[in-house]
Amino acid sequence: MPTISVVIPSRNDAPMLSACLAAVQRQTRQPEEIVVVDNGSTDGTDAVCAAAGVRRVPLDVPGIAGATAAGFDAAAGDILARLDADSVPPPDWLERVEKILEAQGPMTAVTGPGDFYGGNRLTRWIGRTVYIGGYIRVVGLLLGHPPLFGSNFALSAPMWKQLRERVHRDLPQVHDDLDLSYQIRPWMSVLYDPTLRVGVSARPFDDWSGLRRRLVMAWQTFDLNFRAEPPLARRRARVPSGPARRARGDRG
Repeated sequence: MPTISVVIPSRNDAPMLSACLAAVQRQTRQPEEIVVVDNGSTDGTDAVCAAAGVRRVPLDVPGIAGATAAGFDAAAGDILARLDADSVPPPDWLERVEKILEAQGPMTAVTGPGDFYGGNRLTRWIGRTVYIGGYIRVVGLLLGHPPLFGSNFALSAPMWKQLRERVHRDLPQVHDDLDLSYQIRPWMSVLYDPTLRVGVSARPFDDWSGLRRRLVMAWQTFDLNFRAEPPLARRRARVPSGPARRARGDRG
């Protein structure tokens, strides 16, 4: 049986982190460790981690990309499962993640959507339709495979070892999930399972400034990666067209 580490970056989210940790501790398949990357919190996140008995990794360098990378580097599990501090996974989340990755092989990541809680009907609709729906469809078309959703994904430790030097962990303006998705190599794959859902707070969409900030970060992340690896060339390496697809027996 593979071991599982759950990695949760957090910055000044103590109440939501407490709820997230409680949900992880109710899993039908318990993880071997829970790693919380405390990204410079000043709100008692350390006390929440101590009360829950989880491993806390302090990181003063700001940015979600660096926090995620530090958590994956520190984790000891064969499977690295990623949640946000406001994620609330259902009890069978880790059990399903483990089964999916065992069936797919070591160079596959799995991700799923979020069910937004809090806010109002409009903000939940924006989160579900514009943010997650648009992200999966539009970015997936560009990448040639589904993108990872940061509040709900997992990958193997060997896969991370091949990608860890490629991510932009020192830049606070980078979306970690989008950046990691862009680094996926042609021999790797991402499985999107629409039934693998977790609860996610709708608070980023309570006002347009929150949505705008996320869109600006997405553009900055793309711009950075486009310069290093042109998107059309990257997509061609993953999505053969015409004769190449027919030759290998794909249906398109």
